[in-house]
Amino acid sequence: MKNLVDIGEAAKILGVSKSTLRRWDRDGRIVPIKTEGGHRRYDISKIKPESVHKFDFADTRKTIAYARVSSHDQKQDLERQKQVLELFCSKNGWTFEVLSDLGSGMNYHKKGLTKLLNAILDDEVGRLVLTHKDRLLRFGAELVFAVCEAKGVEVVIINKGEDTTFEEDLAMDVLEIITVFSARLYGSRSKKNKKLLDDVAKAVEDAQNDDEGA
Repeated sequence: MKNLVDIGEAAKILGVSKSTLRRWDRDGRIVPIKTEGGHRRYDISKIKPESVHKFDFADTRKTIAYARVSSHDQKQDLERQKQVLELFCSKNGWTFEVLSDLGSGMNYHKKGLTKLLNAILDDEVGRLVLTHKDRLLRFGAELVFAVCEAKGVEVVIINKGEDTTFEEDLAMDVLEIITVFSARLYGSRSKKNKKLLDDVAKAVEDAQNDDEGA
């Protein structure tokens, strides 16, 4: 029994993540020994890194490039994002698929994002490419990145700096929040609340127009 190691030690020996080792377990590439307590143990005398990596599962997974803008007014920016992603992936010799969305960075139910997340959870994605971190989600991107890490998905962010459309997108996201709250409050609250929300929405729009005119 002294040759048996837990999943963490086995992953180190093979140079992979624990999530990758679990996938190999499901694929039948490595068969662990189950203890009486139901824990996985691996026989290090039977682990051969060269045979396991020969058919590396990650090689069969897709590279997905994801682009997003907040509004219809930014369609040209969406096309530019897609062109940047296509050029970057092509230069690196990756076979890739581009997914895109036209919607708020605070909307978690966009079609392209949903397809991306399902593919990641189904172990179909080996690499995720973005122009900027905020193109994925305004808030919550770190959670998606944590899921990527757990699933052994490489995340490539082309531009580490600030997104040039940050202010415009943020204004659109704030307006969306106001719209949601307005819909919930209009039917059950006083006209005073409606006026307050309308005033806030106007202030955001005025500030956005001032930035565009500067």
